[in-house]
Amino acid sequence: MDDLDDVFRALADPTRRRLLDRLRDADGQTLAALVDEHEEMTRFGVMKHLRVLEAAHLVVTEKVGREKFHYLNPVPIREIHDRWISRFAEPHVAGLLALRQHVEGA
Repeated sequence: MDDLDDVFRALADPTRRRLLDRLRDADGQTLAALVDEHEEMTRFGVMKHLRVLEAAHLVVTEKVGREKFHYLNPVPIREIHDRWISRFAEPHVAGLLALRQHVEGA
């Protein structure tokens, strides 16, 4: 099985992507802080999604006393980027992305 299968599986869920977005915006959050941001989910639900993200190495944790802090690990996402988007294609992809953002913003 490809090492990136767990990453793709984890990224397939919109709730997990929202958790990653929260960590991107404010890294090093506790479970309580993440639960507060996802009022529609129970504490157990957030924990379940975090376990999937940890298994895919998209989130790493650090325990400090009784608190457990969650951090975004961008390395697996970068590995996806490096595998399928070469340095030669990147300017074209960036241009297409800018064009899409311009058209959608209009």
